[in-house]
Amino acid sequence: MLTPEICQQARQSRDPRFDGAFFTAVKSTGIFCRSICPAKTPLESNVEYFASAAAASVAGYRPCLRCRPDSAPGSPAWQGSQTSLQRALRLIDQGALQQHNQAQLAERLGISERYLRQLFQQHLGIAPKQYALNQQVLFAKKLLHETQLPIHHIALMAGFHSIRRFNDAFVKQLQLSPRQIRRSTSPASDGLLTLELSYRPPLAWQSLLAFWQARALDKVEWCTATGYGRSFEWQGHNGSFYIEPSAGNQLRLQLHYPAATEIWSLVRHIRRVLDLDADCHLIEQQLRLHPWFQQHLISGLRIPGVWSVWEAGIRAILGQQISVAAARTQLNRLVAALGEPLPEQPDKRLFPTPATIADSDLLMLKLPQARRQTLRDFARLMLRQPDAPTEQWLAIKGIGPWTCHYASLRGLQDSDIWLGGDLGIQKALQQHDKNISHQQLAPWRSYATLQLWFQTAPTMRGQPHD
Repeated sequence: MLTPEICQQARQSRDPRFDGAFFTAVKSTGIFCRSICPAKTPLESNVEYFASAAAASVAGYRPCLRCRPDSAPGSPAWQGSQTSLQRALRLIDQGALQQHNQAQLAERLGISERYLRQLFQQHLGIAPKQYALNQQVLFAKKLLHETQLPIHHIALMAGFHSIRRFNDAFVKQLQLSPRQIRRSTSPASDGLLTLELSYRPPLAWQSLLAFWQARALDKVEWCTATGYGRSFEWQGHNGSFYIEPSAGNQLRLQLHYPAATEIWSLVRHIRRVLDLDADCHLIEQQLRLHPWFQQHLISGLRIPGVWSVWEAGIRAILGQQISVAAARTQLNRLVAALGEPLPEQPDKRLFPTPATIADSDLLMLKLPQARRQTLRDFARLMLRQPDAPTEQWLAIKGIGPWTCHYASLRGLQDSDIWLGGDLGIQKALQQHDKNISHQQLAPWRSYATLQLWFQTAPTMRGQPHD
């Protein structure tokens, strides 16, 4: 919990570890800033603190044009404490409140609309619709700063269906018009959008690259010495992205995506896959309370996600009780046989869909027939219920707790998954002759699991970006 005293020390020292963890609003100017803002530091008596940029906007403050609060990594102080809230945020970031109303979102979550509003008010200080609208406006502001795209194109990319509604929401949220934000930049190349994604340091980028490299699927993912890329399907359209470190605490995203809409939710999803909003400083403070992690800890380690819980489930089923290399071989056979080539990038393929696996005999896989049946049964479940909780997968013969937990960790970026039964985790503990009371590590047990995984793979260890 960030106290006013901690916020004061962080903003006065411009500590980048707190970037996005809180926002400082200056009463005399009506502006709110990030903790790293280079502007003159205001008096403590003249400021108030907010847990999110959305809350500061709703309170009537407009964003600073120097430090650009829209570019700060998201605040994760509430993550791990409310499963329903995490699911709601994930669905909103995927455009749920553009496609449906608030009551339908609550029904999809299995909770009442009143409880949904209470969760948002308690943890973010705003309503779900205010959160969604603020995310759209801040993403539009980012595009105005970093691209030369026409304003009406930006409105569509941010999820607005009319330029009038876009302008109205922009002025109400930020007290600025889109044209006041616009500044001259280099034109974007055809079919390619380049954006800077901020994160809160440290970031063990080389360690994450090594993890992805060991598991990358041919033509679906690609790793270079500095970056990671992959193909994807999003809201009925296909595309690809590549990301690598940029100046400061930022990663440069190069995005190929043909649709003019859904861009804001797509970029939010990419941030989730890369776990860019994790507060590693906070997480590692908690882990270091355990004696084992005081001696063995890779600073800046994030959850190396995969594109969807569907893909994570298939990877987990094919990875049961075999090595990473053997699982990768089977997955590459699956992709080669059933992965659809990207029309504009024929050298790249998409991960197979539930429909293609459900309809296939899967004879390309060197597996017992029972395992093939598990894959088909899982695909049929995902066709019927794409949002089915991972616990529901246990009803399928051949799927156990490890599979569900692995998929939740890498496919949903669940922060509190403990894979104590995993062979890699057991090996790491045996190497150091230690037992870990994992209950003490909540709500960050996923990060503890990853730390132990990386201890068994020395080649994955790399220096964090800070």
